[in-house]
Amino acid sequence: MLTGKHVAFLGGDARQLEVIKSCIELDAGVSLIGFDNLQSPFSGASNRELTFELLKTVDMLILPIVGTDEEGRVESIFTSKKLVLTEEHIEALPSHAVVYAGIAKSYLIEMCKRHSIRLVELLKRDDVAIYNSIPTVEGALMMAIQNTNITLHGSNCIVLGLGRVGMTLARTLHALGARVKAGVRKPKDLARAVEMGLHPFDMEDLEEQVEDVDVLFNTVPAMVVTAKVLAHMPYSAVIIDLASKPGGVDFRYAEKRGIKALLAPSLPGIVAPKTAGRILAQTMTRLMLKEFGDEGATP
Repeated sequence: MLTGKHVAFLGGDARQLEVIKSCIELDAGVSLIGFDNLQSPFSGASNRELTFELLKTVDMLILPIVGTDEEGRVESIFTSKKLVLTEEHIEALPSHAVVYAGIAKSYLIEMCKRHSIRLVELLKRDDVAIYNSIPTVEGALMMAIQNTNITLHGSNCIVLGLGRVGMTLARTLHALGARVKAGVRKPKDLARAVEMGLHPFDMEDLEEQVEDVDVLFNTVPAMVVTAKVLAHMPYSAVIIDLASKPGGVDFRYAEKRGIKALLAPSLPGIVAPKTAGRILAQTMTRLMLKEFGDEGATP
């Protein structure tokens, strides 16, 4: 249990609600900052303002999946107030406090480092990323179906990158009957693609591989779908970019050429916030209990 521990949630979206429920069930003291427009307030949690006095009592500070931007701004769909996490706020945290976020930009990383506050980036964990690939892939398939006039079965699909999302996506497309080519760089990924029944190719040869593509899914967080690549693609092709912003597609040239290209980050929180929230809650409460909970306790 987390009895006697203080967990503060600063902003977020619907995914945070599952984590809040879990913390309340574990008997933690829960403060909500930036949740004043929540339609169904939680019994066992209190709405608070972001103050130094509050942060001095916090054991765990939970930020949104995207953490902060490079100016410290924190997003919340539950308030119209401006939320900004400053260096003074981080400095106010007790030395034993832990900050949790999905991903962290250099602003947050450097502030926590300067003040020796431990920062946990959940989406860098294999378990969270693999579980998260399930709603991500379902959302990607939904977008592909909505934006094409063909079935995925029998279509020519390309998946760029066989990481945690790319592998789940390629496997699912293959199971649906699509002809799936996988763009890879490492020999081990090429071998895995062959084992999965895919058609692998080296990313250096992407220009030659896109001439008959129906749907291209990118998971690589770098500019890989360049103007040269787009020049070889059919006008009817659809591109779904699952990489983090700004993505890996030359969207300006895609629009100029009349190719539909969609940037689709954070799909779990859009298409399945409850499931995505449960994934975060399971992992986060496990980590919290290991760090702060009663010895031998389990979520």
